[in-house]
Amino acid sequence: MYKPFEEPLCKDCNTHFKTIFRKLSLEQQDFISSRKSCAFYKKGTVIYKEGQRTSGIYCINQGIVKIYKTGVEGKEQIIKFAKCGDVFGYRSILNGEPACTSVKVNEDAVICHVIASDFYAMLKENSEFGIDMLQLACAELGEANSYITDIAQKSVRERLAEILVYLKDEFGVDDDKMIKLNLTREELANLVGTATESVIRLLSEFKNDGLVELKGRRIRLINLDKLNKIGNIY
Repeated sequence: MYKPFEEPLCKDCNTHFKTIFRKLSLEQQDFISSRKSCAFYKKGTVIYKEGQRTSGIYCINQGIVKIYKTGVEGKEQIIKFAKCGDVFGYRSILNGEPACTSVKVNEDAVICHVIASDFYAMLKENSEFGIDMLQLACAELGEANSYITDIAQKSVRERLAEILVYLKDEFGVDDDKMIKLNLTREELANLVGTATESVIRLLSEFKNDGLVELKGRRIRLINLDKLNKIGNIY
């Protein structure tokens, strides 16, 4: 469903200080602004699916998207949730390969799209922009390596505690101190890498132990120090 919105200019974007585009010159920002396209996406909209060819990179102006892979019997393995200021879709453009993940809108979003040729032009013209992209790719590789290590070496209880702390740090809390990102128990399980039943049981244990407060999908972390200790977060 279409929803009117004011298309953001790169130089005036309220997420500008968070994005890789902050290193572009004003002239380059104007160039991107004049050629990019922006659209409003309702919750549940699939931006693209793994295996599809994409035509450029995406930058989130508002909202949250879920990046995931589909496994056996259609089960999702959530890679991450991306928020305002984050970019996605660049890896398949740089590699010249089909998308290796799928992206679905988790909360109503405004997302800008920069075509591949313009993205490449900025990489060639602006070395600082290119370095930022390299650092972003390295950071995501580091996250992937950490996730593999966690799956291999940490228990589900440890991973759940770590994920809860991560979600609080990454997305913040509302006025009631609840984590702003509201996930279904299935989504939380897919993020942790376990069965939904295991997450439900462990959340109940965390609640009984005074570590969290649960209100439907909403979660409040009560004892952050103990959750850090359980998750082996240093």
